[in-house]
Amino acid sequence: MCRRPTHVRRQEPRGVKFLAALFASVFIMTVSCSAPQGRNEKRADTTKPAVRALRPHLPPASGNGADYAREARLLFRIVACTGNEPLPPGIDQAVIDEHCGWLKPRIERYRQQYLAKAAPFLAQLRSADLPDTVVYPFGGGDLLSALTTYPEAREITTLSLELAGDPRRIESLGSENLRESLATIRASLSGLLFQNDSTSENLQKSQRGDIPGQIAFFLVGLAVHGYEPSGLRYFQLRPDGGVHYLSSKEIGALEDRSALPRHKKWTPPDFSEAFANSEISFRRSGSSESPRVHRHIGANLADRALGADSPVLRHLEAMGQVAAMTKAASYLLWNPGFTKIRSFLLEHAVFMISDSTGIPLGIAQEHGFALETYGRFEGSFLDASPAINEEFRALWKSQPYRDLSFRYGYWDAKKNYHLLVMRRSGQL
Repeated sequence: MCRRPTHVRRQEPRGVKFLAALFASVFIMTVSCSAPQGRNEKRADTTKPAVRALRPHLPPASGNGADYAREARLLFRIVACTGNEPLPPGIDQAVIDEHCGWLKPRIERYRQQYLAKAAPFLAQLRSADLPDTVVYPFGGGDLLSALTTYPEAREITTLSLELAGDPRRIESLGSENLRESLATIRASLSGLLFQNDSTSENLQKSQRGDIPGQIAFFLVGLAVHGYEPSGLRYFQLRPDGGVHYLSSKEIGALEDRSALPRHKKWTPPDFSEAFANSEISFRRSGSSESPRVHRHIGANLADRALGADSPVLRHLEAMGQVAAMTKAASYLLWNPGFTKIRSFLLEHAVFMISDSTGIPLGIAQEHGFALETYGRFEGSFLDASPAINEEFRALWKSQPYRDLSFRYGYWDAKKNYHLLVMRRSGQL
């Protein structure tokens, strides 16, 4: 996810937000971006990407991945306060009860005060024939918002600077370490559940400690929406973009290789590189339905970091057409240093929901998208391109006012709620 200052969001100092008006805006964790935005005086590059044939399927996966389903269920009980996985000896039930006494009322408040408004509103924006594959760049731990926006998705991919994390330490936590780790998780969940995004500072903290922050956020998102995890594997991307699941032996071989932060200014994670990218399979709680899939890829999405022949882009491009979203993304899609991920969205997304940190409207229109505005926009929440700001203001003024009763990502500069819908003309 992209992050921002104090209570801004995630992905390069970006990069699924829980404390004041509960999700007045729907894991930087939504958060994580890729480079501090700063003042962006240059207008984003409007060069039209070359048209390419869309490959409809990912290359076949490889590897017999180790499945940490037991650890996922245990974290689900301890961190998301859901499920009945037996606790290992030594885990202090009183510490868990204290945490759940804080979390459960907030989950219920999110459902009643945010989800009850956002879910039916977003449902009427989506057409019935949307792809069931969703891509959420700069999405950090924000599986919560992805499921709020696209509840019918079968495959969800989030990408951000944050790495998934090691789930194994939960088995042997003493009371004090457990209490401290859960307090760190609560501090970050406050942003996710209350402010609809998380700060860069909180996201970085979640990269260290005995509970894997991103996995914790994902599991809370599942609990809010009535799902449960059925599997947890870790993977790397091959050069062709295909998924390679890591075996226990491969994970062991990487044990002494600490994960590298995806941005040079970010605090280094305290776990192995093996735990950078995760895949959680999940299903409706108590059901026997075929599982859905959420993959998280820890990556810097800046052009310079992706390089000339990126496995991340190959992986995304192999999906064919997708539905997309982003929010609280530090206006990185306005930045001329993020043209590759922007081009992917322009070529592959048939529908996209965002706040004002989405694709600049002039570029979107040149690529055949119709735009629809909700709420009010008077200026960017963070300092960003004056030229693109003016285009966005003009767009909102040119359309009839459409009410928006909840926050989706950032406010604007005047704390107005706002939302942008992009539909590819002639395809929906």
